Amino acid sequence: MTALTQFTRLEATGLWRPDAESQRREVIVSLGDATLTMTSIRGDVLAHWSLGAVMRANGSQIPAIYHPDTAPEETLELGAGEQEMIGGLDRLLKVIDRRRPRPGKLRFLLSGSMIAIVGALSVFWLPDALARYATNVVPTVKRAEIGTRLLEHITHLTGQACSTPDAREPLRRLSERVQPSGSVVILPSGSFTSVHLPGRIIVLNSRVLEDYEDPDVAAGFALVEAVRADASDPLGDLLYDAGLIASLRLLTTGALPDSALADYAEDIMTETPSYPAPETLLPAFAKAELRSTPFAYAVDVTGERTLPLIEADPRRDEGSRTVLSDADWVRLQGICGG
Repeated sequence: MTALTQFTRLEATGLWRPDAESQRREVIVSLGDATLTMTSIRGDVLAHWSLGAVMRANGSQIPAIYHPDTAPEETLELGAGEQEMIGGLDRLLKVIDRRRPRPGKLRFLLSGSMIAIVGALSVFWLPDALARYATNVVPTVKRAEIGTRLLEHITHLTGQACSTPDAREPLRRLSERVQPSGSVVILPSGSFTSVHLPGRIIVLNSRVLEDYEDPDVAAGFALVEAVRADASDPLGDLLYDAGLIASLRLLTTGALPDSALADYAEDIMTETPSYPAPETLLPAFAKAELRSTPFAYAVDVTGERTLPLIEADPRRDEGSRTVLSDADWVRLQGICGG
């Protein structure tokens, strides 16, 4: 216990007093395995101190003054002539102190760990959790409103959405042809081909209309965006990109910051779309009674990257159910004034 292997027992003479009001008295001090014992000159035991509770009150000063940690008014003084006892006792107290539990250190480590966990949750878990929650509770009307606001930011980059009186009805028919609700919007410029927005808004570049003579191409791009929207919630994609603060704003105020919408508009206008796998797209083309071959060649003119959509075209033999009449298709092709 004492960790002083060179000593079996130490004894010295010191001055002890039981409390601040008492006179100091000379005692024999014995250092044992686990206790410090004060004995009178006649041999009467006056006090037993547990070594684990002994403290030195005055650092390295002489005389050395010790006391129990719970009773600082009870003291023991060891003078300059008792260096062996002082040195042995001080060394022992250091050993005991090193072995003593450190609640403050433990609290620090626990607090640091909790802060790290909370920080990790805030960075990695909380944004996704809030985004998922928001996508579940935001109603359809609010989704459409967010999609419309996002479209406004997109048109700052591409120009205003195309519209002519003659093309409005054909555009509505195109939208109904590929999705039961929502809308299709045609934009006049930009590096994108097609994207989808919250509120089932599908956006097509005017090239999809102007560069192809077959309306199945435009319908194919619109259908694929509808499939992508079903596979990955566009509001969720927006919130994941916008981050934690934007999700909190939406949940607390019902609106998203314009800065978040502007940043996301730039992102989706420049990203390269990742189309769903053929095994996902082919059933959608079959359900819509639409050929997949025109879309496949529009994506890759060689057909190499989209060969499954060509070889397994569900309407290869009977052709597509009519997308638009020839007159409506011509009107739609001129929607941007071309």
